[in-house]
Amino acid sequence: MASSSSFYRCFHAFLLFSFLLVEKPSLVSAGAPARKHHLVDVESLLPASSCSDVPDTTAASTSKLKVVHRHGPCSTLTPHQAKPSHVDLLHLDQSRVDSIHHRAITAAAAAGHLPNPAASTLSSSVPANTGSALGTGNYVVTVGLGTPKKDFSVVFDTGSDLTWTQCVPCSTCYTQQDPIYDPTQSSTYANISCSSDYCNELDQSSCSSSSTCLYQVLYGDNSQTQGSLVSDTLTLAADSIPNFRYGCGHENTGLFGKSDGLLGLGRDSVSIVSQTAQRYNKVFSYCLPSKSSYTGFLQLGAGGAAGGLQYTPMQTNPNVPSFYFIKLVGISVGAQRLPIQPTTFTAPGTLLDSGTVISRLPPAAYAALRSRFSQLMTRYPKAPALSILDTCYDFTGYKTVKVPTIGLLFDGGLTVNVDFTGILYVASVSQACLAFAGNGDPGDVGIIGNVQQRRLSVFYDAANLKIGFGANGCS
Repeated sequence: MASSSSFYRCFHAFLLFSFLLVEKPSLVSAGAPARKHHLVDVESLLPASSCSDVPDTTAASTSKLKVVHRHGPCSTLTPHQAKPSHVDLLHLDQSRVDSIHHRAITAAAAAGHLPNPAASTLSSSVPANTGSALGTGNYVVTVGLGTPKKDFSVVFDTGSDLTWTQCVPCSTCYTQQDPIYDPTQSSTYANISCSSDYCNELDQSSCSSSSTCLYQVLYGDNSQTQGSLVSDTLTLAADSIPNFRYGCGHENTGLFGKSDGLLGLGRDSVSIVSQTAQRYNKVFSYCLPSKSSYTGFLQLGAGGAAGGLQYTPMQTNPNVPSFYFIKLVGISVGAQRLPIQPTTFTAPGTLLDSGTVISRLPPAAYAALRSRFSQLMTRYPKAPALSILDTCYDFTGYKTVKVPTIGLLFDGGLTVNVDFTGILYVASVSQACLAFAGNGDPGDVGIIGNVQQRRLSVFYDAANLKIGFGANGCS
């Protein structure tokens, strides 16, 4: 009997170990996910009040920066600003998406690719010549400017190109965390002539009375920055980049939320990716943490890149060439691929964006996702919609919940299994919503937002036109 009891104890332990292996699959795979659901502790869905700065165990790099959520407890900005409500955050996120869609539609119409651009459901009130709206769901890194170096906390954004910070003299400036930069105190600062080729690279430029280059960027939420295009030394962790061109903003208004400016990671010639091409070979990567109380990373260059990356081709939309497009071909829910024609995604295209919060899908794709997800969540009571999020649940009284897995299928046989923190947008225990939304028009581009990118190592190789994903890049 004793030996029999030992056998069953060992067998039980083996089954438990096997179960744990099934319950913790890789977030990235070459095939469809085998796992059907996540078993989630409800308390783990709620935000923490203190920062858990887990040590970075990934390979070191001289250009590696710590990433924090701008409204989380790890951010130095948080104590000095009121956090936006979930409704306000999602409203601003929609402003950014409207801006991206408007840019694509306007450019396509100008190129003659749209026979009737007025047929779009997008409001014509969005300014025609804009950058993307910054929104409030973005992530912040600390960089240095000048000699001697001054540190600044800036939002990083793959959907923007020009890097800028507020500078004195400041005729109109919003309140920021750090002292406003005085470039004249830097021994490496220089103005750029309006006759320079660098000035001509800007989307909107003009000439000052002293023949120096002026820039302007108007964002989709009507925030704006304008001032002088200058050069100075930029410091990223241990790396110094001389003669880096950026905007010294003298008039800055809008919803920048105490951040000191922006680091532009787009593909245009003025972006940091293009300016540092010889040094970092147009390569950068990041990992966005699963919670606002954790930290992630951003690094330029391939040094220290995570292993186990799997790639899908990077595509270019000629109408908006600075954006990073990838080919989404399908979606799985609960390990079952949805019956969506691949052309549903490929006709409008799909871009990967660090600044958009909630992923946007073509209407038919979102309807299929919502339908299948709802079928697998019938055990939980429904909750009211939250702004753009229309599929919400009340987990009051539950200790754990079963949440269906969601996989994003990309060209090349790559499946990216969304972390469970990227499946639900949790306003409260009584209102946890499917963290996807549908576009208003089938012709609008799809967007993979930052919620669905959580915990993934996302590797951009603009030189070789590919984007890689790796599992468990950060906490």
